[in-house]
Amino acid sequence: MSTPPRIAGLDHLVLTVASIPRTIAFYEQALGFKSVEFKPGRYALHFGRQKINLHEVGTVVDPNVRHATPGSADVCFLTATPLGDVIAHLSQVGVNIVQGPVNATGACARLRSVYFYDPDENLIEVANEADDGDANA
Repeated sequence: MSTPPRIAGLDHLVLTVASIPRTIAFYEQALGFKSVEFKPGRYALHFGRQKINLHEVGTVVDPNVRHATPGSADVCFLTATPLGDVIAHLSQVGVNIVQGPVNATGACARLRSVYFYDPDENLIEVANEADDGDANA
């Protein structure tokens, strides 16, 4: 029996969106991501050592994609920025928080999170890893 590969991390994921320019503007303004055109007409949002490739609905970029649908993602981003500062920034740029701050469970730690929607109604979570002392803050 073979051994499965040991996956080290996430390089990128793909979001299907209604409008690439609108999505780029939102993520640059709300979360400080940087947009990059990596092929003619193909864009990605970079943050840390990861990226989100953008696929505009109705545009075939990969014939193997079967069910590309805007608004079907639920993604969590970790930040060292205090959630109070995140909330203040999101409010300043007109992003409505739909839940939070609340306690959540992350892959490696307890989280303190806020949730909001992007322009395609993907659920976006921004979280701080919580110390045991501040998980209920």
